Amino acid sequence: MLELATYFIVKLTATARVSISSTSCSVTCGMGYKVEETCQIGPNGERRYCDIRKVECLTNWLCGMLHFTILVGKPFEFQCLSPTEIGPEIKSFSYSWRIARGIITTDDVLFKPFKTTGFVIKFSPAKEYDAGTYRCDVQFMRSYKIVKRIYFGIRVIPGHLVDLNFDKSLTLEQHLESEKEKNQQNATSVPVQKQQHFGRQRTLFVFLIGIGSGMVGGILLHNIFYYLTCGLQFPEFPSR
Repeated sequence: MLELATYFIVKLTATARVSISSTSCSVTCGMGYKVEETCQIGPNGERRYCDIRKVECLTNWLCGMLHFTILVGKPFEFQCLSPTEIGPEIKSFSYSWRIARGIITTDDVLFKPFKTTGFVIKFSPAKEYDAGTYRCDVQFMRSYKIVKRIYFGIRVIPGHLVDLNFDKSLTLEQHLESEKEKNQQNATSVPVQKQQHFGRQRTLFVFLIGIGSGMVGGILLHNIFYYLTCGLQFPEFPSR
């Protein structure tokens, strides 16, 4: 009997801390944070000692690929984890980089180690040799578990390829053909404008005729109705 009484006393006084609500994860892939509210629930369902705190969350560790096209000689940098994603605990993560030079790919067999210790890679300036795919793996140092993998496809092109002038690349015959097409477009646009103007005038003319006919018919009906209601007779014309 003593043991049974003790069991019921423990059951009546037992409490648990339960998550009441939480926000969505701050990122769609990789390690992020969410705000969670927990409360102590008593035997009667009463909430006590509620606490709001920031907890880690991981929805998907694969983040796909980002593509960049940069010019030779220009500075450029990219990073696999921004400080806003990690917050004050950015030192809790380690980063490992690998590279597949000269190609854009996600085939992990083609990647080789790339020596850098931080989560940021800087080109100052960029060279054609820097082109390729960079892969960054982010590990949580407490568990050595990969929490994010992201690829960066980097294309590095010479500056003179960007400053392409279409008109300068045309031959003399192509220039003449281009001018001919422009003249034909201008010539065909004038009759079309005249037709549109004539159509608007015709529509206005029909509209005015309709209004005039309606007004004349209304006046005639009004006169007929007036003679009928007032009992007036129409004048008789003398017979011949």
